[in-house]
Amino acid sequence: MTQTPKTLLVAVAAFALFATPALSAPPADAAPPAPATAQKAAFEQDRQSILAMAGDYRVVFNFQETVAFEPDYELLPPKRSGGFEAVRVIEDSGDRIVLQHLLVVTVPDGEDSDTDKTIVIKHWRQDWVWQPRTVLTYDGESRWIMADVPAAEAKGAWSQTVWQTDDSPRYGGVGRWNYADGVARWTSGETRRPLARRDAVRHPVYGWYVGTNRHALTPTGWVHEQDNAKIGRRDGRTVTYVHEVVLNTYRRGESFDVKAADDYWAATRDYWAAVRGEWAGVIARNGGVSVTEEPANGSVTGPRLMGLADEIVEGRTTQAAAIQSARKVIAEGATAPR
Repeated sequence: MTQTPKTLLVAVAAFALFATPALSAPPADAAPPAPATAQKAAFEQDRQSILAMAGDYRVVFNFQETVAFEPDYELLPPKRSGGFEAVRVIEDSGDRIVLQHLLVVTVPDGEDSDTDKTIVIKHWRQDWVWQPRTVLTYDGESRWIMADVPAAEAKGAWSQTVWQTDDSPRYGGVGRWNYADGVARWTSGETRRPLARRDAVRHPVYGWYVGTNRHALTPTGWVHEQDNAKIGRRDGRTVTYVHEVVLNTYRRGESFDVKAADDYWAATRDYWAAVRGEWAGVIARNGGVSVTEEPANGSVTGPRLMGLADEIVEGRTTQAAAIQSARKVIAEGATAPR
């Protein structure tokens, strides 16, 4: 029998070593997922964080001014209030998620009554958009404009646009979700916004806020934190009067009339969808909108648009009639940015 040359045996062994496909798992230091796969996973993780804010909550609102920057400004005492809110997903198209807040309060059923009644108030709304090209921002003095978002800023980011009770605009900002150190949190850039009712009704010396928003998920729900500067004009210059911190805590719980919130929304959701569409049309056509602000009501359109929804619930008008009236209210109250 012929002997195989030693050099041939070495060559065969080398071929087997380097040509045989590996059947074991990739090593621990294998390359990370392809960029498209990683981006898709991050996008879905962000989506689930936003959707996690839906639910039924006991809400506590805390406001505290911290430091004055004008020598004659006196800090307000801390303010604390609370209530119950049902937060519902009313739109989810993938890269756009809309959350509607419904405030549920219990009040005496008449001045001399021993019984209570439940009232549902359509509260604020938050719209989230993945990698936005534009965001609606408050430009001051009852004026909101569509601002372009640079591509580098939009990449991997979400815009959050906040709307008032009547679906007129309040403020918008852009930020990213971050998951460092075991907490899911979204932080905006600084955003300008109109005064909240709690301040506006006092007719303060300042005229608007510049603030940063942070939404963070907790084991029992989520929190909305704000760092606000209260700003106005004084002696011909713009000044910061005071800083304020806000902590709004949403703790999961159903110890309130959740059905009342869902019943209200079932009765009025088509009406409010039409109202949202009307505002969106005005803003799209004009690149923004101007709406007169009132201390007690936010936008001047608020009392009538909210009242029409109540009339639907009470059976005093139809959806179709209310929608027709709402379109007229918005047409009269909303104009191109001026």
